[in-house]
Amino acid sequence: MTQDPFELTATQMLRAYAGRQLSPVVVMASVLERVDKVNPALNALVFIDPEAALAEARASEARWAQGRPKGLLDGVPITIKDSIAEASRPMLRGLKANAGGKPSGYDAPPTARVKEAGAIVFAKTTMPDFGLLASGVSSAYGVTRNPWNLAFNPGGSSSGASASIAARCGPLAVGSDIGGSVRIPAGLCGLVGFKPTQGRIPHLPPSPVRSAGPITRTVADNALLLTALAEPDRRDYGSLPPDPTRYHERLDRDLKGVRIGLILEGDSGQPPEPAVAEAIERAAAQFAAAGAHVARLPSVVGADFMEIVGVLFLIRGYNEFSRLPQAAKAFVPDHFSAWFDKIGGYSAIDVGASMDRLEATKARVLGQMAEYDYLISPVSAFSAFPAEALQASKPGEPNTLYTPVWNQTGNPAISVNCGFDPGNGMPIGLQIVGHHYDDLGVLQMAAAYERLRDFETAWPD
Repeated sequence: MTQDPFELTATQMLRAYAGRQLSPVVVMASVLERVDKVNPALNALVFIDPEAALAEARASEARWAQGRPKGLLDGVPITIKDSIAEASRPMLRGLKANAGGKPSGYDAPPTARVKEAGAIVFAKTTMPDFGLLASGVSSAYGVTRNPWNLAFNPGGSSSGASASIAARCGPLAVGSDIGGSVRIPAGLCGLVGFKPTQGRIPHLPPSPVRSAGPITRTVADNALLLTALAEPDRRDYGSLPPDPTRYHERLDRDLKGVRIGLILEGDSGQPPEPAVAEAIERAAAQFAAAGAHVARLPSVVGADFMEIVGVLFLIRGYNEFSRLPQAAKAFVPDHFSAWFDKIGGYSAIDVGASMDRLEATKARVLGQMAEYDYLISPVSAFSAFPAEALQASKPGEPNTLYTPVWNQTGNPAISVNCGFDPGNGMPIGLQIVGHHYDDLGVLQMAAAYERLRDFETAWPD
């Protein structure tokens, strides 16, 4: 093979295993060598266990030699976000306050599913405190950097997952998304990040708005990982009924007649950066040239969405903060402590009004979407922001993210790279949103765009 094993996609690895062209041991060793080379600068991977990973790779090698792979992902290296429980590793959730904790002792549903499929969990990935920042800055781990340019942020909160996949430290990562935490860093790192229909991937604790999601370099790998992750788990009462769809086997689609709504305006009507707008409009033109009907729409939200849900996010964060031991609270960063101090200024009436406003916004958004099969938009209004920054926007500026509303509505939404900013060389993310339960259609649209786009990605060294 002309490529180093760490460069391969999961799909390529599995094909090579089946054809006896490559061993999981060789692949795992190559990935670990790559991690040793790039992770010190990226600060993306933690709780790395090379010995256990190589032992699992040897077991996988034996199964492939017998023609009896364990499952869909046998022998493929994978990482798990720090907010997702894995039995042998701690779960800090980005918090220095949780440092020194014991291993979780159990596998959350996403972890259990990938292990059952034979994937090799060799590390966890960094994230910001509480998972409540779209940034790679964490009190537990420090600053995680974007491999395309170490001066820039990978986004968050699946920061380390996206930085490591773009740096080719393995082909698969499992992130989680409560407001864009899979799609934002995937967009800023040039990857495919999918938040499927709410409930498609079982998770713990159960949530009506948070979803685990696959992060990969290709749509084919994303669909492959979703096929494994979408298996049912009774521990999540909100999970959908069993779905027999093998997403990775059904990615072909004709775009003729598909109705697409193009959204460039942000929540409050503000435009994205010119380079972002140009890349999204170019993608829309490519869809149209392939036979889709594309119509331009104003913002479907019509107001700053983070203002609408801000008090609900505050309550969520404060609830986790309040459960910390008193001594541990001293390690919580000042910007979070100052935010949590605001909770006393809200009444039950304020919370109820916020919930009512949220439900009205969801109805408005879904009503506007009814005439279209899919919506496309930027993932974010920007292509990059500094590695040390807590957020891309300045205090008082409107929300510059196009992702949070789809967690609240539960719609499937994916990020796929649609070009690079000529001013800084950084990737730009295209978001594709579908109707409830149309996870396959969203993946098909992303795969179609992947074939239509007029560039090849040269991944960072």
